[in-house]
Amino acid sequence: MSSNDSLARLAAIIESRKPVNGGDPDKSYVTRLLHKGPDAFLKKIGEEATEVVMAAKDVDHGADKSKLVYEVADLWFHSMVALAHYGLTPQDVLTELERREGTSGIEEKALRKAVARSTEEGSP
Repeated sequence: MSSNDSLARLAAIIESRKPVNGGDPDKSYVTRLLHKGPDAFLKKIGEEATEVVMAAKDVDHGADKSKLVYEVADLWFHSMVALAHYGLTPQDVLTELERREGTSGIEEKALRKAVARSTEEGSP
């Protein structure tokens, strides 16, 4: 079983918990987050990202690496809730990562800057 299968299964569960698909905010954390709207799950993403940073810093000072894995899992989960809200899937993210495969991060950043510059120059 691949990691992609696990992500797809989790994405399907999140999708099934959307309020439009009959999810009950009283019975489902995911439904409650989605029912509250983007501010709720975006706030959670910010909190989880901070917790990832803090866990990584703790690992730098000898803490158990499993805490970092736990926090990254929380971040991924809440990011998947956001993806579902916006009609996207983990596969969309994997496709983007595959697109970038073999591309230098430096080249990718330079390309984004060039595109942004040409967009700015082309706007009235």
